[in-house]
Amino acid sequence: MSYLEELFSVTGKTALVTGAATGIGRMAATALAQAGAHVLIASRKGDECERVAAEINARGGPGKAEGFAGDVSTEAGILALAGAVKERTGKLNILINNAGISWGEPFETFPYAAWAKVMNVNVTAIFHLTRELLPLLDTAASDEDPARVINLGSIMGTQPFADNAYSYTASKAAVHHLTRTLAIEFAGRRITVNAFAPGPFQSKMMAFAVGTDDKAKRMGANIPLGRIGAPDDIAGATLYLCSRAGRYVTGAIVPIDGGQSVQHGLPPFTQ
Repeated sequence: MSYLEELFSVTGKTALVTGAATGIGRMAATALAQAGAHVLIASRKGDECERVAAEINARGGPGKAEGFAGDVSTEAGILALAGAVKERTGKLNILINNAGISWGEPFETFPYAAWAKVMNVNVTAIFHLTRELLPLLDTAASDEDPARVINLGSIMGTQPFADNAYSYTASKAAVHHLTRTLAIEFAGRRITVNAFAPGPFQSKMMAFAVGTDDKAKRMGANIPLGRIGAPDDIAGATLYLCSRAGRYVTGAIVPIDGGQSVQHGLPPFTQ
């Protein structure tokens, strides 16, 4: 194995990616399997996870994917998912808390129940699933190779705009702060905790904005780097944080947004 391959390898590691049947979760799971990991893929639709795992395995990479049902929207679902993971492995090198939902509605009519639902899936589930799987992360962790947790945040958790998705933007800001809190608490256990803060990527959640080539092009025109995100953008960040290359990084909120997080409306001083 070359230096570069060794630096970014996840060969032999076991990972769980929640909500990985579509979108960013699928991109991360595919990258890990292609780089040698055994990837557990879980979401509410178990049949979809099985199909995605089969498609990943058909690519012929050195790792493998295994799909099954897992619902993080309730306490019972989180406990069941943790149990299913423990049945499959005695250690967990990588946990990617990717599952998430959104809700858009004007401020005046935004439902109480919708706020609670989004917070439960996007924030509460991260806390409780990570806690339930902590023994498996502890088993995998070492001074030389920490266990890794990656939480899915969003540019909407760093920038003050809601676009009618009030609970979503608040939940992602909470994810970022929880990530930093757990990073310092878990450092002594040799577990790193980081978050992605993506801009727009192709996904079911973003289909309303980038679901067609024309929409994606229009959205990309408003991004400093001139395009929306691509699967390799998630793959690169995932392999960096989960391999030896990223073992000294914890508490980071990684912007994968083409420059949106530093975009502003102020004119330059010189024109």
